[in-house]
Amino acid sequence: MLRSMTAYGRSSLKLESYELVCELRAVNHRYLDISIRLPDSLRSLEPAIREKITSVLHRGKIDVSVSHKQISSENHRFEINEVLLAQLTEAAIKVSTLTGVQASIDPLRVLQWPGVLQTIDSSEKALAGDALNCFEQALADFVATREREGSQISELLIAKNVLVQGLVSDIRKLRPTVLERQREKWETKLSQLSATRDESRMEQELVYAAQRLDVDEELDRLDGHATELAKALTRSEPVGRRLDFLMQEFNREANTLGAKSADSVTTNVTVDMKVLIEQMREQVQNIE
Repeated sequence: MLRSMTAYGRSSLKLESYELVCELRAVNHRYLDISIRLPDSLRSLEPAIREKITSVLHRGKIDVSVSHKQISSENHRFEINEVLLAQLTEAAIKVSTLTGVQASIDPLRVLQWPGVLQTIDSSEKALAGDALNCFEQALADFVATREREGSQISELLIAKNVLVQGLVSDIRKLRPTVLERQREKWETKLSQLSATRDESRMEQELVYAAQRLDVDEELDRLDGHATELAKALTRSEPVGRRLDFLMQEFNREANTLGAKSADSVTTNVTVDMKVLIEQMREQVQNIE
């Protein structure tokens, strides 16, 4: 199924003691670029989150954020780092001895020293598990959004592709009249010059013109590209890069076709074809 690279997914989980919110955002990118923002309490989940993303996504710049809001502290208890506290006390006494300034140690200020007072969450494993489940739900929502947008893009590409095929068919129908118009143009000029017409030379020039204006190869290639595009849209694996290449080939053949156009009708049809190809190319840039 075709997937868009731009999408948004969100999931939240609210329990008695904490609330979790996970969001995923993505924009176009040539490769898979993952950026993960986690609170310190959930930092250990980054490898698991990255692995889950790479297992289902292949292209796009993915931004993941998980927030953790503590509602109550019923699952928390405090512990004092006695080793660090003893070192701080010894250091304070030593400073007092060296400076000759006697000062009492404020217990509250000591507790504010980083690492002295440690918070132990008795539900750390439960928190990690809930956070991972919350992420998985957000990822599922994110992938579903990508697939919905991809389905819309697929329908648009199919419709544009059918129009391109129709224009190719129109140009094929116009080709038999091109040489006849060329002949009429030359005959008109010759009659205006009152010059004697050399029929064999006229036919020879028409043969040269037919060779210069021959676009059968370009039309065949455009038909082939249109067929390949239709097949690619039915593939289950990511086809964004394949479609990028096809759009380049479409554009190349259309440019050659326009350069060989000898009449205004064919030129106008070719311009319409280029517009359709450009519209398809813009949509393809958004495909995974």
